[in-house]
Amino acid sequence: MSASRGFRWVGVAVGAGLLVTAGCTGRVSPADPEPWPAGEFRLVSFDSCEQVEDELRAAASEHVGPWGFEIGGGELFARGGADGDVAEEAAGAPEAAPAPDTASRDYSGTNVHEAGVDEPDLVKTDGQRIVVIDNGVLRVVDAQRRVEVGTLDLRTPVPDIVDGEWWQPADLLLHGDRALVLMQESWWGGVPEPGFPTEDGAAPAEPSRPTELPIAGPRLLLVELSGAPRVLGEYTIDGSLVDARAVGQTARVVVRSGPRLAFPELDETLTEPERTAANLRAIREAPLADWLPRYQVSTGGESDPGQVDCTAVSRPESYSGTSMLTVLSFDLASPELGDGAPVSVVADGDTVYSNGPSLYIASDQRWRGEQAAEQTEIYKFDTSGAQPQYAAAGSVDGWLLNQYSMSEWEGHLRVATTTDSWQAEDAESESSVYVLAERDGELVETGSVGGLGKTERIHSVRFTGPIGYVVTFRETDPLYTLDLRDPAAPAVLGELKITGYSAYLHPLGDGRLIGVGQEADLQGRVQGTQVSLFDTGDLANPALLDTYQVPNGFSEAEFDPHAFLWWPDERLLVIPVLSYQDGQSNALLLRVEDERITELATTSHPGGGQIVRSLVVGDTLWTVSNRGLQANALSTLAQTAWLPF
Repeated sequence: MSASRGFRWVGVAVGAGLLVTAGCTGRVSPADPEPWPAGEFRLVSFDSCEQVEDELRAAASEHVGPWGFEIGGGELFARGGADGDVAEEAAGAPEAAPAPDTASRDYSGTNVHEAGVDEPDLVKTDGQRIVVIDNGVLRVVDAQRRVEVGTLDLRTPVPDIVDGEWWQPADLLLHGDRALVLMQESWWGGVPEPGFPTEDGAAPAEPSRPTELPIAGPRLLLVELSGAPRVLGEYTIDGSLVDARAVGQTARVVVRSGPRLAFPELDETLTEPERTAANLRAIREAPLADWLPRYQVSTGGESDPGQVDCTAVSRPESYSGTSMLTVLSFDLASPELGDGAPVSVVADGDTVYSNGPSLYIASDQRWRGEQAAEQTEIYKFDTSGAQPQYAAAGSVDGWLLNQYSMSEWEGHLRVATTTDSWQAEDAESESSVYVLAERDGELVETGSVGGLGKTERIHSVRFTGPIGYVVTFRETDPLYTLDLRDPAAPAVLGELKITGYSAYLHPLGDGRLIGVGQEADLQGRVQGTQVSLFDTGDLANPALLDTYQVPNGFSEAEFDPHAFLWWPDERLLVIPVLSYQDGQSNALLLRVEDERITELATTSHPGGGQIVRSLVVGDTLWTVSNRGLQANALSTLAQTAWLPF
């Protein structure tokens, strides 16, 4: 083996949900981080940087094999009813928390999980301007004059891409005249793979320390929107973007990263034990810097590199040393991004939930090597101050559907999970709701209720105050209502079984609940989009009041609640619907009254643009597609403007 081909770079950077995966250059595939074994989850600080280095090496050594860090299948996947006492329980049934009040504003914001906690999305409005990012280009629209007033191309030039550009999936957070653009970047081109000739025929590049490789990770850009939009600063960090939240002017950004290790190039002449021994040597020789995420801050043409300080790293009692979570904090009212005040924990994560004072990161532990388990590990951060503080950690059986599977109320975290029991062929899946409380650095279970949807899986969850709603599905849709007032004794109050399922649930207040999902036949075969109106005023006896169906339809709101618009002033519900029969994309406008769902209209975009979002500003309904923005009068639904991208 020649010296020039002696190493293969292992840089871990895996995104969640629909985000792309950041990898290495050339033909080298990144290894995925393997989580630490299940066990106790009290977070503690390291005593010294020397201890950080020694323990990360030791932990990583326990999880390396002949092919690097091994995980199951070679991939990382990012990612009973009530009876008897129901009537008595229902007599004192809790009242659901009121739906978020949007009627007091003359514009709709992003549909978010918790009121006051903003979530990144591709379009934002403050009632005066609409800011949207599409295909790497940020556009600013004057919502009153219905004209585009500024654009900013944020795409990154990359020589090896055919058209000379590379754009990333991107979302926005908006505060005042500032937008924080979160771009998930993949590392392509620009750096030759060590040991291989360059395109101009020059000698192969010699291997260098992984810390010398360019930062491969998300780009965060602070954009000034007053006047012509311009970039005030840029922040890049190793890893991949998990998610972000914002309360007021403070944004919290969660990034996941792995070590940058120089494992020896695979040599077929070596036995597996010999390859494992060589990988172990690479781990022992790796400096601490190879585990700590690097970042770079660019402001005013000047760039300042940095790295997460080892004193800002915490750990659970058991971990693998192959994955690290970092929480960054940014003041969106400041003209500079700063260093993000990073704090890290040697852990893994793929789902973020926040109610403002608390931020939780959950990690699905399925399919992950020999320690794979149907468990979800959860880390809690206190985000009530300027800088996040680690608060507690714990685990529950099963896996989460999404962030709506978690909710904090009166100091208790409620978590809904499904257990597939994939390791036991004769076992049945079922779902449960756990209630956890923080106790001396741990998230401790105070109560639980199980047996929901046996042989089925959760398709939607919504917690609202002391009430929980859980939908499971296989062939029919049981909607369960839960009483969560007593954290020691959560209980199922009622169950409603209908065909199809709801993939997203939205409380309307006054005992009404809307579900968006799919109708299905009695064998569970989906038939098309279904909007359901439920009466949950009597939690012991939930009832279906009305449905609206679009045969052969599918709505993005089924998996992304940001695509759901509820405008209470007009009792207006708007969702995008795509026909998987003819490819037609429409915005579907429904009026949801006390007991009825009525179609008002459908709108489409010129050129067959796929509609993905809708919002209200004053007396105008705006819809967003990959082709442009369209304005329709709320009163007549007549088109008043079309702004093509």
